[in-house]
Amino acid sequence: MTSNLLADISIFVLSLLVGFEVISKVPSTLHTPLMSAANSIHGIVFVGAMLTAAQAHDTVGYVLAFIAATFAAMNVVGGYRVTGRMLKMFRRAPAPPRDSTAGAGEGTTSP
Repeated sequence: MTSNLLADISIFVLSLLVGFEVISKVPSTLHTPLMSAANSIHGIVFVGAMLTAAQAHDTVGYVLAFIAATFAAMNVVGGYRVTGRMLKMFRRAPAPPRDSTAGAGEGTTSP
């Protein structure tokens, strides 16, 4: 194992631990709005994974870059899906169509 790979894996593990600690401290009522607002950060992570893939020179680097790109893409797609679901909760229900024959028979008596 090279020293660069060891440093990269150490940074990856430390970022996992820090990310878990930060997210676990967020109350559940704020988690969805916070994560939906962070979609641009996930996009930056995806770009970083693609740059890492471009600089990889061995199989381990390609595999790690693929895993990073996969997780980043899942975060981007999932974040936008959660945002869409959250915004859908605040839409007004469409008004029911008015029946044009509802008021026609009022005030008249049938023979």
